[in-house]
Amino acid sequence: MQHDTAFQMSASNIRFGSGITAEVGMDLRDLGARRVMLVIDPALVDLPVGHVVREAISGQGVDFELFSAVSVEPTDASFRAAAEAATAGGFDAFVAVGGGSTIDTAKAANLYSTYPADFFDYVNAPIGRGLPIPGPLKPLIAIPTTAGTGSETTGVAIFDYVEQHAKTGIAHRYLKPTLGIVDSDNTRSQPAAVAASAGLDVLSHALESYTALPFDRRPKPARPLERPAYQGANPISDIWALRALEIVNESLLRAVRDTSDDEARGQMLLAAAIAGIGFGNAGVHLPHGMSYPVAGMVKRFRPDGYAVDHPLVPHGMSVILNTPAVVRFTAAASPERHLRAAAALGADVRDVRVEDAGSVLAERVTYFMRETQMPNGLAAVGYTEADIPQLVAGTLPQHRVTKLSPIPAGEAELTELFRQSLRIW
Repeated sequence: MQHDTAFQMSASNIRFGSGITAEVGMDLRDLGARRVMLVIDPALVDLPVGHVVREAISGQGVDFELFSAVSVEPTDASFRAAAEAATAGGFDAFVAVGGGSTIDTAKAANLYSTYPADFFDYVNAPIGRGLPIPGPLKPLIAIPTTAGTGSETTGVAIFDYVEQHAKTGIAHRYLKPTLGIVDSDNTRSQPAAVAASAGLDVLSHALESYTALPFDRRPKPARPLERPAYQGANPISDIWALRALEIVNESLLRAVRDTSDDEARGQMLLAAAIAGIGFGNAGVHLPHGMSYPVAGMVKRFRPDGYAVDHPLVPHGMSVILNTPAVVRFTAAASPERHLRAAAALGADVRDVRVEDAGSVLAERVTYFMRETQMPNGLAAVGYTEADIPQLVAGTLPQHRVTKLSPIPAGEAELTELFRQSLRIW
C-alpha cells in the first residue's frame, strides 16, 4: 500500500468578536442573497440572539423564512424534514443559529436542496454510500451559541440513524459554512451543564486530532478529490489542537462555575472554533467512534440541565466517558504527543516516564470530568457489561473516525476499552 505524502487544509472564514451577530444582514446582502432559510434552535427564537438575527436580516431588506424544527440531537428524520423545507422554499442562502445540531441541520438542508439525491447517497459508508458532494453549495453563515462542536468550521454533519440506533454523518469539504460568526455574547444563555458537556467536546476534538494517525500513514487516494476531509494528524492541525487544549485548561472550569464570566465563555467559544479548524482537517478517532452507540443506544438516562422529554446522553458527555481508557490505549503509539497534550491541559510532566504517558493524560482528563460533574463512566448513564457487545457492534461501522486511531482497534480492543470505561474513578 502506498501512503499519502500530502495533506490539505480547509476551513471556513471566521469572524470573532462581541456584538458581531448584528452584521449578518450586511453579510447576506454582500453575498447577493435574496431569500434565506433561517435555521434556528427553537429555544433561541425569542431570546436576544434570535431577535438580533431577524432584525439584522430584515433590516437589510433580505427576505427570510424561519425554520425551528431542530432536534437536540438530529436524526435522519429531522435532517430529511429540513431538506424538504429547504427544497420547497427555493432559498439561495442559509443562516444557522444555535449549537452543532442546528448548524449540522442547516448543512444537510443546504446539501440536499442543492444536489437532490437519495438521503443515504452522501451518508458515510458503510451505513450510507459515501458519495462525494458534486460541487460547492449555497452560502451558509453559521452563528454558534454553544462552545463545543466547532461546527461553524467543519465539513461534517452528524445525526442519529434511528433504525439502527447509531450515530453517523456526512463529511465533505463542501459542507463547511461560508462564514462562521463567533460572537461571545451568544453563549450567555448556555446553562452550566451544557457548557460542561460542550467544553469537554472541545477538549476531545483537540486531543483526538493531535493524537490521530499521522497523515502520511494513510493510504494515498487515486485522485485529489478522494482525499478525505479527515486526513490524520498534520503539522498545521497540531498548532490549532495544542492551542485549543491550552485555552480549555485556562477557561473551561471558569466558564462552567460562573455562567456570568463572559471572558471565559468567549475564550471557550474561540477554543471550539480553533479546535474545529484542527479536527476538521485532521479528524477525530476512537472516543468519538465509541460515543456514537453510547448516545444512540441510551436507555433511561436524562442529564441535569437539559430541557428534554426523552433519554439523552449529550454528545460531549458520550465522548469524554470513553476518553481516559482510549488515551491509555493509544499512548504507546506516540507517548511524546500524549505527554505534550497532558502538559497543554495543565499537567506537570517534567519527570514523567514515557511509559506512563497514557496514565498521566488519562488522569488529567479525569480531573476535568470530575470538576465539571460528569458521570463516573458508562455505568452511571445506564450501561452494564452485558451491553458491551452491542456498543462494540455500533462502533465497528464508524470507519470514518476509527480508522484514524494511531493503534488499530478491532472487536477485542473495543470490548476492553468499553469495559474500562464502565467506571473511571
